[in-house]
Amino acid sequence: MNDDDTMMNALTLQIQPFFIQAMGDHIIERLKPIIGKMKQEDDSILDVKGIAAYLNVDENWIYQRTRKQEIPFIKKGKYCMFRKSAIDTWLNQDAIKPLSPFTQQKKT
Repeated sequence: MNDDDTMMNALTLQIQPFFIQAMGDHIIERLKPIIGKMKQEDDSILDVKGIAAYLNVDENWIYQRTRKQEIPFIKKGKYCMFRKSAIDTWLNQDAIKPLSPFTQQKKT
């Protein structure tokens, strides 16, 4: 056994399952307010002006997409409304996934 093995053995820590569960419960309790806020924000309803600002596009661009039914929206009378969570899902459909560092080829 060399010095590195001795060092690793000295740093090995045994945590009882009870403490792991208690830590997990504590983390969940701390995250609940954050998760609750995220859910409320996702279910918010935006008008054309709000969705244009959210997407950083012109309002005419939004109207063109609604006419062609290319963007998810809710039509109530003369009003177009947009559920933020539906827009986020729609955006993610076209998201380009980053390459894994293991699949990237080295430049030669």
